[in-house]
Amino acid sequence: MSTKVSDHVLQRLREWGVEHVFGYPGDGINGLLAAWGRAENQPRFIQSRHEEMSALQAVGYAKFSGRLGVCVATSGPGAIHVLNGLYDAKLDHVPVLAIVGQTHRTAMGGSYQQEVDLHTLFKDVASDFVETVTVPEQLPNVLDRAIRTAYARRCPTAVIIPGDVQELDYSAPTHDFKMVPSSLDRSSWTAIPSQESLERAAEILNTGDKVAILVGQGAAGARAEVERMAEVLGAGVAKALLGKDVLSDELPYVTGSIGLLGTRPSYELMRDCDTLLTIGSSFPYSQYLPDFGEARGVQIDLEPHMVGMRYPYEVNLVGDARATLERLIPMIDPARGREWFDTVCDNVTHWRDVLERRAKVSADPINPEYVAHALDPLLPADAIVTSDSGSMANWYARHLTMRPGMRGSLSGTLATMGSAVPYAIGAKFAHPDRPAIALVGDGAMQMNGMAELITAAKYRDQWEDPRLVIGIWNNQDLNQVTWEMRAMGGAPSFLPSQALPDVQYASFARSLGLTGIRVEKPEDVEAAWRAGLEADGPAVIEFLTDPAVPPIPPHATWDEMEATAASILKGDADRGSMVKQGFKAKMQEFLPGRAKK
Repeated sequence: MSTKVSDHVLQRLREWGVEHVFGYPGDGINGLLAAWGRAENQPRFIQSRHEEMSALQAVGYAKFSGRLGVCVATSGPGAIHVLNGLYDAKLDHVPVLAIVGQTHRTAMGGSYQQEVDLHTLFKDVASDFVETVTVPEQLPNVLDRAIRTAYARRCPTAVIIPGDVQELDYSAPTHDFKMVPSSLDRSSWTAIPSQESLERAAEILNTGDKVAILVGQGAAGARAEVERMAEVLGAGVAKALLGKDVLSDELPYVTGSIGLLGTRPSYELMRDCDTLLTIGSSFPYSQYLPDFGEARGVQIDLEPHMVGMRYPYEVNLVGDARATLERLIPMIDPARGREWFDTVCDNVTHWRDVLERRAKVSADPINPEYVAHALDPLLPADAIVTSDSGSMANWYARHLTMRPGMRGSLSGTLATMGSAVPYAIGAKFAHPDRPAIALVGDGAMQMNGMAELITAAKYRDQWEDPRLVIGIWNNQDLNQVTWEMRAMGGAPSFLPSQALPDVQYASFARSLGLTGIRVEKPEDVEAAWRAGLEADGPAVIEFLTDPAVPPIPPHATWDEMEATAASILKGDADRGSMVKQGFKAKMQEFLPGRAKK
């Protein structure tokens, strides 16, 4: 039997080391599906319930494995559906390849069924590389370049293959004019800044008395070097959300997450420092960085086009974080006082006390902060944690302690709803021997998480460690937007847009043969988490939480919270206990003091 183009696609993926492809079938990829049958499902086809979930599973796989994530979709609607997941990859700088079907070449331009201008559709999200394969000899170069580009630029790429091209006999490019040969190898490389720029950076850091370090996911390969730099500088270290697992939160000088969802000590670190060193982060909210002119700045980033645009840094070091820090650390003078370092550590200790007090505040029926707080000490040492967008991300950012060996992520830049469950499923295929925990709001769960429970049930027996725990904060409210309307817009909650139906998530899980637990009282929270983590397969635990517990910004002052309370009490038909009991009195228990700059 002759080798078809579709056969060679799968063979080439195997040669690149691809072991899993996340997708959903359709007639636009029938040729590829037939090839999978001939290839005995190698690489393994992982069937989701929706192409967007396939793309997000590929993103989760890539984030937690460090390898290429691959998704496949049919022509027309399938191609359109993968866009959101690919944009998540683009904005979070994750290598993902999308292989997409297209109508037959003979029908293109004829307004045929499912004919969509895919080059126009993908030209932004896959701007680094998108190409259509029109003849067999073109295939290896296009596929190799798409993979190599995805890795090199940490981005999504797309390869479009019309249905009839998939069925053609494969023939390799020849040694002829206008043929483009290709090769598989992708050697490693390291970018290093110039010696002169390193010396300028060292001069700035050595003059600083109160140094703050901000790390993002670009510092993930430089854990030891970041720790050493912090110790030499006597610096505090704040983390962008995508860098939450870069350093252990058990280190006394790690102040936790930064930004609206961040911690008070991270806010104070940036407010009071005189020098800022940013490593592998493009944290976009400059209002949470030092005031312009108040601190000198140095940035380290691998991408030349990503440097110098968040803060007026004096030196932008373009290079790999680890290699750059290895050269920079010997230039740093460790002779400096400990007052700043001790202040940072004291602020962290105080904040942990604040979080514990917040978690213990009574609510109706369960305080959402307590749900995350109770999970924290129970997390296995090798846990992979995913968080969805919304108020859930606040509790993930603040209450979960990342310890050495643990991994965590969320949709950091796109902040799309519905990413936590597919991320966790992708993580299970990247690390089938590790437990995964997804933290999800009820809005995201209703959006697409419930359908992906079917995917979890389908593949549960293929994971060496079968634990996939999905915790759902069921407050019957699209809570983050509700609080944004209150705090930022000064408007009461608009219930027709914000209220959600009370879905029986645990019962649905049980209908699929999964563990399902519904928790209605705070005294049952810890036991429910333990039961989920001890289950012999995927488990869904839904907690009935109070929508009136506020995700207080780290910079909030007492006056600002009083203004928010007045706005709510004036016209918000809130269903939660805090407004009923007196919002202003409740805030005294949540604020760490009358915070003023």
